[in-house]
Amino acid sequence: MATRSFNRAERVGGQVQKVLASLIRKGVNDPRLAQATITGVTLSRDLRIAKVYFTAHGDVHDEQALLAGFQSAKGFIKRELARELGLRYMPELKFFYDASFDYGAHINRVLKSIQRNDEKDNSTADEQ
Repeated sequence: MATRSFNRAERVGGQVQKVLASLIRKGVNDPRLAQATITGVTLSRDLRIAKVYFTAHGDVHDEQALLAGFQSAKGFIKRELARELGLRYMPELKFFYDASFDYGAHINRVLKSIQRNDEKDNSTADEQ
């Protein structure tokens, strides 16, 4: 069984994600980001660019408002990440909405609707 070694970009990305999640919970006072969750961070091999993926929980969320909140807090976030991580060079942060959770929720709703329809069809067939 071969073990997979993590490269530096993956390790630093994991650290960035952990610190960023904590910052959003405790340090960023922007109400637009109150429902935000960091779903992943990928760094370029040279650690110059960090792609930060986020989503929001709750029924109603505005992707553009969340993105604007992250852009507004970007300077604060970079300063805090640099202070917390002690990196020589702080990567440029680029924020992206992660729609995979929305898609998963949609698939779940479709499956439940199919199941309800199937149960309804089976109950009418049993009555006949």
